[in-house]
Order: sequence, then structure tokens, then C-alpha cells
Amino acid sequence: MASSVLKRCVTAAVKVKRVSPSLSARRWLLSSAYTDTKVWEARERDPQNLAVLATTMDRTYERNLPVSSLCVSRFVDNISSREEVDQAEYYLYKFRHSPNCWYLRDWTIHSWIRQCLKYGAREKALHTLQNKVQYGIFPDDFTFNLLIDSYIKDGDFKSACSVVEEVMHQEAFDLPSTQILSLYALGSYLATRPQLTVLQERALGASLLICGLKQDNTAGLSAQLLGNALLGKIEMLKGIHAVFKGMPLHWTRGYLGRALAVMESVAAAPGSDVKLSKDTLDYMNNLLQELSSTSDSDSSGEESAGEEDKKEDAVDEDDQAERANLSTYTSRFKELSSQLESQGKVDAASFQALVTALAQQNLAAAEKPDLEQYESRVLAWEAEKRQLIQREKEMREKAEQEKQERLAAKAAAQMG
Repeated sequence: MASSVLKRCVTAAVKVKRVSPSLSARRWLLSSAYTDTKVWEARERDPQNLAVLATTMDRTYERNLPVSSLCVSRFVDNISSREEVDQAEYYLYKFRHSPNCWYLRDWTIHSWIRQCLKYGAREKALHTLQNKVQYGIFPDDFTFNLLIDSYIKDGDFKSACSVVEEVMHQEAFDLPSTQILSLYALGSYLATRPQLTVLQERALGASLLICGLKQDNTAGLSAQLLGNALLGKIEMLKGIHAVFKGMPLHWTRGYLGRALAVMESVAAAPGSDVKLSKDTLDYMNNLLQELSSTSDSDSSGEESAGEEDKKEDAVDEDDQAERANLSTYTSRFKELSSQLESQGKVDAASFQALVTALAQQNLAAAEKPDLEQYESRVLAWEAEKRQLIQREKEMREKAEQEKQERLAAKAAAQMG
């Protein structure tokens, strides 16, 4: 059941398309100006010998001394091959597990992702992102966008959604461009009719919900409905703890109720500009039907169920009370569906078509403020780096001066 309902939803999504022929050129993705490396490459160069840097860091770690963030930054900035990407991964890991772990610079994270993309090591970028606690890779919105866009342009929507999942965990859906790219990746992946585990459904549901909350339009509200429905299904089957554990989600029960609340808000909205896509409503309907069937079969076979199955569900009395609301939810859904239909607030376009149109219409305008902010950020990073280099120089000069003073004092003592 984990993916059967979803299959019906995305099958319907494939049937209804409202996309202009120009979309075949993928113009709605990030422009060449956005992904251009000119601003990044224009930074002041700091050429380094990676072999020397590696030896220095290794010796520093062997002496149980902290390696500076500047040293790691130089190593990442001077990567020039795929092999050196692997070496940099090792030193990012070492730095994360050192006393200086909190000082990995934002520009080093950005540089790491760019280097991975440049040298065909995108899987390394995704690996370190998914294991961010071990590597300290917490990108900003702009960096996330570059990685998501890279996967989308190659048609790898599954990996693009893996990046979106990390955006969701960081709650980094602040930029409209990130929201649009994420919704496009999610909609495109669902349209491929993937076989999903419960954990994957939870991740997709959370990503759809949290990202959808940022867009007050038909695509965003449809994403909220679908996200709440996916999470509500897991809540009904596994209990609320299976939903919010390790996720930036509300721990209060009633995700299916919140899905209905989305429908109510659209029904109560003035005019008919904001709608819900038909395929997401169909998904909700199919989900409620299958949950009702599952509930009936569980009730008839309750006495013969194994203890192991009961332990796996790990539901408490409050979860059982929420399950008892299923018939109420089903009745309310039918009422709201009829109301939306009569109001002309059901959009025949599929969710995939909606997010595609959203990207086509709004992504270009969202790029301009991003690029302006990025240019300012790079300048700020460069100013901060110059300060670190100056501080490093002063510390080395001071250390050398103290060394000479110690040698002079020692020589004077020997002569005396």
C-alpha cells in the first residue's frame, strides 16, 4: 500500500498536461547567468600546493593540534582534479571531528559544492550533504539551488529530491527560487511513479508540506494538501511518532485533518484564482478509501495479529483515537470536494503541470535578487578571508619573534 495510492495519483498527473511547447527547451530552469562561475572565479587567487597542505594538516593532527579553517579552505579552493575531490572529502571529515569543527567557513562549503560539480563528483556533494553531521556541510540557499538545478537538468529527479529533503531538514526554503526549484523537482519525481518506502513517503510529504507553505498559490496549496495527506497516511498506519521523529514537523496529531483544513481554506477564499489540483484531490480520496479498507481488515483480524506486528506499529491510545476519526475525515472530504467542484476551484491541470508552469512564469524574476545577494555575499566572504589571512600572518610573525627571543635568551644564558 505504500505506493499503490501514489501510483494512481501520478498516473492521473501524466494524463493532464498544460505546458507550452517552449518548455521542451527547459528555459524555466536556472539561467546561465545564475550558474555562471564568473563572479566566483573572479576572487583573489591563493595558489597552494595540495601535497604540502595535506602534509601540514596530517602533522598538525598527529600532534593533537587544531587545523585552521583557512587551511581547509585553501585545500578545497585549490582542487584541480577528481582525485583531489576525494582527498578534500577526507580533510573535511577530519576537520569536522576536530576541536575547530564549528569554524568551517560558509565559503568553503560553497566552494566544495562547486568543485564537486566542476569535476564530475556530484555524488560526493550529495553524500556529504546527506551526512552533514559527519562533514559539517550546511549550504546556503544559493548553493542548494546550484545542486538541485544540476540534477534537474540531467533529469535525475530522485537525486534532486534528495537535495530538497536536505533543504527541508535545514528549513532553508527562504528564497522563492529555492521554493520553485524544489516544487518542480518534487512534482517531476512523483510523475515518474516511484516505488516508495514509508521513510521516503515521509520525506516527500514533509518536503511538500514545508515548501508548499511558502507558496500561497494553487501549486503551493496542492503541495500542502499532498504533503499533509502523505504524512497523515503514515500517522494512521504507524502513529504520530513515526511522522515527526527526526523531522522539523508539528508533533500534534491530525495530519489528515490539516489536509482537510487546506481544502477548507481554498473553499472559503474569495474568487476562484486559488484552486487545488484534481490529481491531489484524487490522491486524497484514494488514500482515505485504502485507509478505511485497511482499518476494516485490521478490525476483523485483530485477534490473530502477531505480537511482533503490534510492537512494530507502536501506537498509543491517542493514536487509536486519531484512527477513530477516519470516517469523519472521509465524510468531510466528500463534502469539501463537492463544494470545491461547485465553486470551480478544482484545477484540471496535474500537480506536475502546475509546478512546471510556476517555474516557467516565476523563476526568472526570482533569480535577480538572488544574484545581487550572491555578489554581495562573495565580497563579504573575501573581506572575511583577508582578515583571517592577515591574522594568520600576524600570529606567525609573533610566533617567530617569540622563538627568536627564546633563542637569544638561551644563547645569553649559555654565555653567562
